[in-house]
Amino acid sequence: MSFIEYIGFGLIAYLLGSIPTAVWIGKAYYGIDVRDHGSKNAGATNTFRVLGKKPGVIVLLIDVLKGALASSLPYIVKYSFIVLPDEGPNDTAMMTILNIQIVASILAVVGHVFPIFAGFRGGKGVATSLGVIIGLQPIAALICFGVFLIVFIISKYVSLGAMVAAVVFPLVVHFVLKNESPWMTLFSIVLSVLVIFAHKKNIGRLARGEESRMNLFKK
Repeated sequence: MSFIEYIGFGLIAYLLGSIPTAVWIGKAYYGIDVRDHGSKNAGATNTFRVLGKKPGVIVLLIDVLKGALASSLPYIVKYSFIVLPDEGPNDTAMMTILNIQIVASILAVVGHVFPIFAGFRGGKGVATSLGVIIGLQPIAALICFGVFLIVFIISKYVSLGAMVAAVVFPLVVHFVLKNESPWMTLFSIVLSVLVIFAHKKNIGRLARGEESRMNLFKK
């Protein structure tokens, strides 16, 4: 049964991640495919640049939400219907739930980067990654978001803030939260690598001094 659950929740997570929020909002309300403009990326940052703050905020919130839902759904469903309310949580059952959450989280981010509903051309997975971390490790999500904000406000580079936060995530999981699950440790490293790999072009632009800045407080 667990194998079927991994497949089922993983598929649901991938489909949730594949919802191309930036593409659909851009086409539906502005007649624009954001992937044809700016950084040609279907994410919240490019939506801010191409369409403005209001659609940018909407895309950001939905992309975070779909990640949080994808990572939380296995816990919500299995804990509610499999772990009986009048019994204490079973360690084995809870570990299985966590492992399914991890698989679902990775597939949600993969779905955002390679969305089946948008020709497999998606975003970089930063907002969705934040969402899955909220579902799995809310304290780590808060710390990483704080790191992102600090780096972004100081440098005005969204990409740099995202990559630094990605590097910090596995460190927080291991050293701050004292995680004991090898799968959670592996997940934190894989997610960090995925986010950094998605920013490979940004790394080149940062090295050449060509990366676009964004002022958070500019009207």
